[in-house]
Formats: sequence, structure tokens, C-alpha cells
Amino acid sequence: MQRVQFPSLNATLRTVLLSISLASGQAIAQTLPLAPDLIAFNSSTGAELLLESEAKQDYWNLSIQFVTQINQAYCGVASMVMVLNSMGITAPEVPQYAPYHVFTQENFFDNPALRRVLAPEVVARQGMTLDQLGQLLNSHPVNVQVYHGGDVTLAEFRRLIAENLDQQGNFVIVNYLRSTIGQERGGHISPIAAYSAQSDRFLILDVARYKYPPVWVTAEDLWQATATVDTSVGKTRGFVLVNPRTGSN
Repeated sequence: MQRVQFPSLNATLRTVLLSISLASGQAIAQTLPLAPDLIAFNSSTGAELLLESEAKQDYWNLSIQFVTQINQAYCGVASMVMVLNSMGITAPEVPQYAPYHVFTQENFFDNPALRRVLAPEVVARQGMTLDQLGQLLNSHPVNVQVYHGGDVTLAEFRRLIAENLDQQGNFVIVNYLRSTIGQERGGHISPIAAYSAQSDRFLILDVARYKYPPVWVTAEDLWQATATVDTSVGKTRGFVLVNPRTGSN
């Protein structure tokens, strides 16, 4: 059967998405300039990459749940809040939103099981490692796979993340060294939302939205950024794949 095309609808969709993307950039005008090898999502090229991407299932839910980290060490907490809300995991009730339930950065550590893994005071002071990120996620009804960047090849890195992004209901959080991709300061954590095979780039929804916009980074550069050593533990950074457990909500 011949596939029916709707050029007018497609053109409208492209216009709407481009407008939303560009408008979001105007709201964060204080962000730092980007290195030449990075493509800002809130640019016409950045928006076109999303439209052309086939591996972007995660983008739609993550974009609805997109948050800014509440302090400069909570990038991991903000990323987990986005993912857990996107997956529809049962969340605590929030007093100011009662009777509604949602994960927030303020209530994330209300679960005693998470405090046994890592105290919020420690996170606020020094952030978290890749393995701690995986352990905190494992305290929820989800399946977590932790990959250190030094243990996977570029081809494996690209395949594992792109396959995840092409499926609904599971998500990717990456831990990388900013300076390796041409950004300021040290280690950082954020969700990945899409993959463009044509340009071989991943879209990082950077939770430090006061500092950088979401960016498209080449797969090789991001892989190299995850293969850097986190000196606090002597292991390389990396990424986690988060999948729902069968029978869990």
C-alpha cells in the first residue's frame, strides 16, 4: 500500500516545533557561548536535527518534564526527577500540589532507601558518581544498566544509546566531562533525548539551563567525555539505561 503524504501538516508541524525551540532559547539569554563543534537546540539547525531524527522517542516525555537543577550540584537529582516523572513511576504527594503526586528535587530524598545510598547533604556539597546515580535509580521500581565509558567502544556507545532512544518508555542519563566537549567546568549529568544518525549527534537536555542550552554533540565527542576518569572514585564516567520493570508503574 502506498504511503500517503501530508505536506501541509508536515510543514505546519515543522513551523510549530521550530517556533517553540527558538522561543525557548530567547528565555535563557544569559547562557554561555557554545564551542563551534556544538549545535544549540534552540537554533534552526538544532531544531531541524530533531525533526529529521528517527531515534527521538525520549524527547517528547522529557521535554514535558524538563527542569533546571536547583543548585550547582544537583544535576543528577534533576536528571532522575525528569526520567522518573517521564516513566510515570509512583511519586510522593507534594503539599503545595495536593492531592497530586510528582517527583521534585526537593522531595527526591524523602524516601529513606535513597538516603541510605547517599545523603542529600553530600550530594549538595559534591554531586554524585555514575555508580551512585545507578544505585539511587535502583531504589525505584525500574531496571538500571550502568556503563562506564572506558568499558565500551564508540560503536557500542552509539548503538546502546540510539537503540534506547528509539524505544518508548526507557531513558538514558549521561555522566560526562564538560571540558571534553568544549564547555566550562567539570563533570556533569543530564538526560539524552534524541539521536540524529545523519549527523551522528546526540541531543543532551542540559539541566543546568542557566548555563547552557540543550545541545547536539557528536557521538565520538560525547563518548570521549564519558571515558574520562572521575578522580573522586578512580573510575571513568559513563551512562545509565533506565527501563521499566515488568508489572511496575
